[in-house]
Amino acid sequence: MSVKLLEKTVYRQPLFWLLSIFVAVLLAVCLLTGLNRPAEPTAPKDYLGQSGFTGLTENPLAPEDFIYEGDYLTCLSTEAVLGIDVSVWQEQIDWAQVRQSGVEFAVLRLGYRSMHEGALREDSMAKAHYAGAKAAGIAVGAYFFSQAVTPQEAVEEAEFVLELVKDWDLDMPIVFDWEHTGSDTRTAHVNARTLTDCINAFCQTVEAQGYPTMVYFNAFQAENSLYLDELSKYPFWLAQYEQMLDCPYRVNMWQYTNKGRVPGISGDVDLNLYFIYD
Repeated sequence: MSVKLLEKTVYRQPLFWLLSIFVAVLLAVCLLTGLNRPAEPTAPKDYLGQSGFTGLTENPLAPEDFIYEGDYLTCLSTEAVLGIDVSVWQEQIDWAQVRQSGVEFAVLRLGYRSMHEGALREDSMAKAHYAGAKAAGIAVGAYFFSQAVTPQEAVEEAEFVLELVKDWDLDMPIVFDWEHTGSDTRTAHVNARTLTDCINAFCQTVEAQGYPTMVYFNAFQAENSLYLDELSKYPFWLAQYEQMLDCPYRVNMWQYTNKGRVPGISGDVDLNLYFIYD
């Protein structure tokens, strides 16, 4: 029997067609099941590590621990000090009025690295803000807005900062603040490994001169751009603009809004709570 005749004979058989239909239906069911199956769980985020809170302390604060009293958020379960952070964008400040309103500390921007050219710049209001805050009896900390793309640049920034504060009497840490600034800036392709190394380089350089440090970041950075377990030796300052602090790990300071209003300051200002844990 020829091959063609064999094919014609087989295709005429009812059993062949039934089997063909069954296989087709089975394949369709498998395909649909695969499409509807929940995605496999992703690997743990870098900030949690492979075994939960690796090197990090769990957040002891619950959503119900926070309420507004007037214009300011307060914490019911842990002592929390109210503060602001300011830069050249808050040019005119009546520091005595700020202090009378209940603000106890201010973190001042010392300077920044430009997003495109990479030049180091001093904040033009840093010295005036320092003098005003100190005169009003407000505790002072400082931060530098980094756009470092290598640990060597982070060290350069640290040395720049140390020169700016050499005659200051700081009450709080010097903070490393690195933020994503857009796909067209020099930091667009900095990865978590490089950024974590930059933070360590900056903080180690500053601490070598006797100053305490702190690391500023937002929730997106924590989950996608940092190895937080490698930074657990530093206090954390988290930017999360909500009424509750729902991150999984403990932070030392929380920037809870960038639209705060404080007597003595025209326009919006960042508001923070600094937690004093037992």
